Amino acid sequence: MSKDLFYLMREEEVATSNFLPTKKELVVSAKQFAENIIESGDHNLYEVFAQSVRLKEAITIIEKILKEKLPQEKFESFGLSGIYRSGGDTINYKEDEIYNILKSDLDARVELLKLAQKQEVLDTCGNEVPKVSTTPRKSSLAISF
Repeated sequence: MSKDLFYLMREEEVATSNFLPTKKELVVSAKQFAENIIESGDHNLYEVFAQSVRLKEAITIIEKILKEKLPQEKFESFGLSGIYRSGGDTINYKEDEIYNILKSDLDARVELLKLAQKQEVLDTCGNEVPKVSTTPRKSSLAISF
């Protein structure tokens, strides 16, 4: 199945004088390719989507393995440039007793605010916990295979 999408992609070669397309050329070509598939009506969009998800997964794995084998040095090659950066240090806030107390209090307040969305709630001081506003999350499509 994935080879069908690969062959379709090969038919829609990127118009470039370079062996490998630039990022801009790749973006334009990919958008055009997707629009052409949609507009043609010749393909089952669910099937093409499934093939693209599988190809992306394969490419991601290949990229990860190759990246692990590259020497950790600055490079420029085939239109890409890479530079390794140190990950730095993360402060371990949880080692501070005051931080842990404040975080625990904040977590407890979060739970009270959640409960106040459903019913009237009083905090430990006897104050009514307000019903705060909500912000909608972006909808998404969950994919599994």
